[in-house]
Amino acid sequence: MDRRLELVADCSSCFGLCCVALAFERSADFPVDKRPGEPCVNLATDFTCGIHASLRDEGFRGSAVYDCFGAGQRVAQHTFGGTSWREAPDISVAMFAALPVMRQLHEMLWYLAEALTHPAAERLRPDLESAYAATEALARTDAGALAALDLPPHRAVVDPLLQRTSELVRSEHCGPERRGADLIGAKLATSDLRGANLRGALLIAADLRDADLRAADLIGADLRDADLGGADLTGSLFLTQTQVNSARGDVRTKIPDVLVRPEHWAG
Repeated sequence: MDRRLELVADCSSCFGLCCVALAFERSADFPVDKRPGEPCVNLATDFTCGIHASLRDEGFRGSAVYDCFGAGQRVAQHTFGGTSWREAPDISVAMFAALPVMRQLHEMLWYLAEALTHPAAERLRPDLESAYAATEALARTDAGALAALDLPPHRAVVDPLLQRTSELVRSEHCGPERRGADLIGAKLATSDLRGANLRGALLIAADLRDADLRAADLIGADLRDADLGGADLTGSLFLTQTQVNSARGDVRTKIPDVLVRPEHWAG
């Protein structure tokens, strides 16, 4: 089974943590300011969002895009044993501090889980399994240990494995090297980007209609408002729900099965 399925956000098992723990500022993504630890004005007493169906229309685009990789329910149900911050206000500070740390761990688990699905990276399996187990062990620690975690050294172990996985998968396609490239608003419609290295590339508002992005490495790529109408992203590397949510697509856009087609994509 694809382990990424265990890292899908389940808001019904969370306590609206992302709607409380995280801060945001008035911008194109949010109509108001919110301090960390302050509940969003739209958070209902049952921890649901009062405007979930119209977040974008109400100006809360940032909320519509956000995905926690399942970190919210992990913190709520495991780290804190199912006790909410409303039931026990004394745990709120520790609970809110745990969410961003857990999200980073779950993001690494997501990428490692994907890497383990690629036959081309089979030679890396022992190292990938070891890194996955080590990351999972960190995610199982208590709130105090989570707060004290120094993640950069662990990330320094994980990142080279993901890069090597990318190289092995993309070697079959010899795609263009555009890592970190400024492609804001770029006209890339119908482009053959199979096997391209687009790590960290700025693809904001790029025209990627009918582009072939199979086996393209998209880790960290900024796809905000990118037009993916008709684009093929099946088999693309390290694509996340947040990236898909931030882009524009249509009924012809192909995405990996593990991701959910955003509701705002044109019907």
